[in-house]
Amino acid sequence: MRDIFFDLSVRSVRLNFLRSMLASIGIVIGVVAISSMGMLGTNMQLQVKDQLSTGADTLVITNDAVRFGPPGSTIDSSSTSTGITKTQLLKIKQSAGTGNTIIPIYRSSTEFTLGSVNGRGTVYGLAPNDVTSFLTLSNGTNLDGMNDALVGSTIASNFNVKIGSRIHIGKANGSETRPVVRVVGIIEERGTSSDNVNTDNAIVVSRDWYTDHYGGEDQYTQVNVIVKDIDTISEVKTAIDAKVNKDPDSPVIRIQDASSRLSSITSTLSTMTTFILAIGAISLLVAATSIFNVMMMSVNERVQEIGILLSIGTEQGEVRRMFLYEALILGILGGCIGGICSLVIGYSVVGAMIGSTAYFFLPESIIYIPAGMIIGIVVCIISGLYPAWRASNMDPIDALRSE
Repeated sequence: MRDIFFDLSVRSVRLNFLRSMLASIGIVIGVVAISSMGMLGTNMQLQVKDQLSTGADTLVITNDAVRFGPPGSTIDSSSTSTGITKTQLLKIKQSAGTGNTIIPIYRSSTEFTLGSVNGRGTVYGLAPNDVTSFLTLSNGTNLDGMNDALVGSTIASNFNVKIGSRIHIGKANGSETRPVVRVVGIIEERGTSSDNVNTDNAIVVSRDWYTDHYGGEDQYTQVNVIVKDIDTISEVKTAIDAKVNKDPDSPVIRIQDASSRLSSITSTLSTMTTFILAIGAISLLVAATSIFNVMMMSVNERVQEIGILLSIGTEQGEVRRMFLYEALILGILGGCIGGICSLVIGYSVVGAMIGSTAYFFLPESIIYIPAGMIIGIVVCIISGLYPAWRASNMDPIDALRSE
């Protein structure tokens, strides 16, 4: 059985179609703002979380010793780095337990020249066997010869690096000879990694080559411990801390749990997403005012119609329902149009701001579209409550007398 009051609501929207559509545009904008901002924040969070998950099974160990490059070195040695001694490394290996992988790493910032183009990046010194433990090559082979080098994906792309390309390491100083390495492999893109080894803009050389040119043999920048079972990472961390940092008040090494770092960054991004959503929600407040204004105009224009309905025995609840139906129709129209626009605009915004839409259609992201639609509809209904109450509480006689 058809609801006559719903038909009256549809009739009112049709008679004032332009005004109703203009009011619904506010809801459309609000839905698009909430959905797009929510999807942008979530996609950012998912991308960073995925990148940082690389190395989440890793303990990063450093200390406060400062090491400089060798005096007179042709390599830019102005940067400093922390150092893990050979004795400390031995203790780390003893306490880490069997089955876990220990990777000592040298690292320094440097300038380099590829062809005639200068650049700047990071140089990592690794044992060839350690490279395969956590790095993946997209092209070429692993380190073999003394002067072999691997380059990260960013350097390879920006400098059009090919297998066999030669890189001069260090700052160009006139005719001074600089060490040269030959590219034998290109490292697959890693993005931001929680194991503190960011190779995209880096050159990886052998430990022997690194110490020959930078010095500091057995003074490692950091040591990474890759645990076989991530559930034991806290246990391994405690064992290393107890073995090396014998005096809790004066620790000699600092141990970072990559999984804890991941949780901290994820929490921060979640807060940012909430803040972005709050900004988007402001547009819905504007839309609510617009809907309220339209509904009040509808009540004022239909005073005599309301008076007739009340005088023939129509209940107050039925009059309220009639105006709430009208608010619901405006909300559904705005919500549906906003949902469709959110899919297109949200996809474009995520692609433009993040550079990837790989996570766009995941449930955590796409859920913001129906959520935005529901919020828009609820806002419309709330905005129509007072006008509906005012209409239902009119005095029939006063309403019939109005012009």
